[in-house]
Amino acid sequence: MRTLLLTRHAKSSWDDPRQSDFDRPLNARGERDAPAMAERFMRRGLPPPLLVSSTARRAWQTAQAFASALAIPERDIVPVPKAYHAVEDTLLDIVHALPDSATTVMLFGHNPGISGFAHVLCGATGEMATCHTVCLGLDVPRWADVGRGAGRLLWEDFPKLH
Repeated sequence: MRTLLLTRHAKSSWDDPRQSDFDRPLNARGERDAPAMAERFMRRGLPPPLLVSSTARRAWQTAQAFASALAIPERDIVPVPKAYHAVEDTLLDIVHALPDSATTVMLFGHNPGISGFAHVLCGATGEMATCHTVCLGLDVPRWADVGRGAGRLLWEDFPKLH
């Protein structure tokens, strides 16, 4: 079995209207929520995942918070530029390209694509909140075998649950 964790970036700042969307950082709430959610993830006792992230600043900062909590060097986070505002089919392409040696992967992305992708894989409904993680079990031998409906929702967590 493979485990895929889909994580929407933490809350971002809109303070500077001149700043490009790609370069928007986390705001104070995002800077607080990302490490807290990473700690909650760590307490679940899952094996350290391969971290794969959009290269947009807010997603990368969220991935960094998880890497720090899990004692994963930042250099080991896999940057995936095409994950920035990716649609479901693009996210599926990203998953298909994952190394089969990694059985647990956490993918950091953006709405609406990340929420849509969770729905495509397991029928999860609704929009994922900021710093929301959906954990899916996939009974496939290779990442290339993941397809629509292949996932089973194991759990989900987000800041406002606590």
